[in-house]
Amino acid sequence: MTDSSVRIVEVGPRDGLQNEKTIVPTATKIALIDRLSAAGHRSIEVTSFVSPKWIPQLADAAEVYLGIQKHEGIDYPVLVPNLQGYERALAAGVREVAVFTAASDAFNRKNINATVDESIERFLPILERARNDGVKVRGYVSTVLGCPYQGEVEVRDVVRIAKRIFELGCYEVSLGDTIGIGTPTKARAMLRAVADEVPMGALAVHFHDTRGQALANVFACVEDGVRVVDAAVAGLGGCPYANGATGNVASEDVVYMLHGMGYMTGIDLDALVATGQWISAELGRENGAKLGRALAPAAVRA
Repeated sequence: MTDSSVRIVEVGPRDGLQNEKTIVPTATKIALIDRLSAAGHRSIEVTSFVSPKWIPQLADAAEVYLGIQKHEGIDYPVLVPNLQGYERALAAGVREVAVFTAASDAFNRKNINATVDESIERFLPILERARNDGVKVRGYVSTVLGCPYQGEVEVRDVVRIAKRIFELGCYEVSLGDTIGIGTPTKARAMLRAVADEVPMGALAVHFHDTRGQALANVFACVEDGVRVVDAAVAGLGGCPYANGATGNVASEDVVYMLHGMGYMTGIDLDALVATGQWISAELGRENGAKLGRALAPAAVRA
C-alpha cells in the first residue's frame, strides 16, 4: 500500500448484520460478501465465531465462511471472542482473526463482564495459538473517544491499550468510536497520541455516525496519515451494548470522498453503491449511505 492508497476494511457483513433484529438468511450473507469481493474490496470481515447465545444472528458463522467465494489477494477475517471461537474458525479454514477490547472498563464489564486487562488476558491464548498456526491477528479497541457508561475516556488509556495489544502480536489496531461521539479535532488528537507509541502504518480508524461526524473524522485522520479505514456498506451496524449508537460510516461515502481527494482504494464505486442498494432492499431498511440514496434511481441492479 502506498501513501496515495487507502485500504477499506469492510465490516458490514459482521459488524453491520449482527445488529439486525430479524435473522438474515445465510444465502443473503454469502451473496453480500461475494458482491463486496467483486466490487474490489481487499479486506472483508465475514462474521464472528461467537456463541449463538450471545448473537443468534451469527450462529451460521461456519456456513457463511465456507460458502463464500474466496479470491486470491482478498483477506476474509473473522472476529473471535475466545479460544473456543478461534478453534471453530480455524476448523473452517480461517487465516485471519480479530480480537477486541475497549478503552473503558465500564464498557467492557457491560459487554463481556470483564475489565480491560482481564479481556486482554482472555485473548492471550488466541495470540499464542495464532502465532503457532501462522494466522494473522487484528485488534479492536472500542470506546476510544467516549463511553456510554463512564463518559469521557482518557487518551492515555487508549494509548496504553493500543500499544499493549500491538506489542502482544496484533499486526493492526483498529481504533473505534463506538458511540459516534467524536469530532475531527478530538479524533485527530487521539490518533496522534496513539501514533506516538504505535506505528501509524499499524493503525486503522473505525467511526460510527451517531452524530453525523464519522466522515469528517475519517477525513481528519486520513489527512494525518492513517491509511486503513473500517466502514460498512450502506452504513449497516450499530452497537448492541451502546444505546442510540447508529451504524458505521458508509463505505460508499468514504470511498467517494477518498477518490475525490485523489486516494486510490481499488474499489469500483458503482458496484459498491449497487451492493448497498441491494442489501438495503434485502433487509427492508433505508440505505444508510448518502451516496446510495443520491444515486438510487441509477444504482438499483439485480
